[in-house]
Amino acid sequence: MLSSALDRFHDALPETLPGSLLIKQGQPSQDAWHLSRDEEGLPAYRPAIVPLTLWQRHGDQEGLAPWLSSDTVLEPTLVDQLLRAPLIAIDFPAFTDGRGYTLARLLRERHGYEGEVRAIGDVLIDQLYYMTRCGFDALALRDDQPLEDALRWLKPFSVSYQPGVDVREALFERRLRETS
Repeated sequence: MLSSALDRFHDALPETLPGSLLIKQGQPSQDAWHLSRDEEGLPAYRPAIVPLTLWQRHGDQEGLAPWLSSDTVLEPTLVDQLLRAPLIAIDFPAFTDGRGYTLARLLRERHGYEGEVRAIGDVLIDQLYYMTRCGFDALALRDDQPLEDALRWLKPFSVSYQPGVDVREALFERRLRETS
């Protein structure tokens, strides 16, 4: 079933893609945004995801969104700026760097960001479930990660013990409420 859905999706795509594939809201999607890691100049193409410092200087321009490094500190003035962004990408420089999970959760829960939060960089299939639990709704996989495997890894567990962005109550709280 998953394989046939992927085949239909790939058949519907044009021959040349302006962007790569990503998982958005749990589904394969063509990426309309181009990622630029150039800290110096704006890319000629739009829409584009650019480094935070570049976005802060030019964020008033149409079709630009920021990407945050994992060590970004969400100061109040920065948060006010980010809340106006059409999407926020968070870079995972290495599989072992988990600070991006915290950034996503803070943006969603503490600061109320409702736009797209995208994981970029070293994004592997065994991270996807936890990323969605922390508030990521778009996942740009590392090139060597098979899309079909990634889609299966989005929901490896039927129940989660801890609360997250997706399920606000811990399992014991849900059980307690159900038995009361």
